[in-house]
Amino acid sequence: MPEIPKILVADDDLEIQKMVAAALKPIGADLVFADDGEQAVEKLLVEKPRLVILDVMMPKLTGWEVAKYIRGRDDLKDMKILILTAIGEKVSDATSPLAGADDHLDKPFTFEELADRVRALLE
Repeated sequence: MPEIPKILVADDDLEIQKMVAAALKPIGADLVFADDGEQAVEKLLVEKPRLVILDVMMPKLTGWEVAKYIRGRDDLKDMKILILTAIGEKVSDATSPLAGADDHLDKPFTFEELADRVRALLE
């Protein structure tokens, strides 16, 4: 049986969490949720997901700060990072790679777009 990928979804917007869950349902991933950046760090250390989906603008720690934290640790270097952002494509293109993200997707996104990006990162 193929391994069920574990994905951490960190977003302070419950509606976005629900949208991400709906979009990723066909993938059959084990989803774990965090409501802010601090909680995201706690959960990624305990759960050890293969992929972390981070909202940029979250309370306590931003998605960029969480991404930099992940990239600063050798034991997490294989973890994939997808940044979700509503701050605009140009800013996202410039800043997401600097934080160590493997990919980024601008809000609003389609379910298909998100599922395709996640599949690509998990391969």
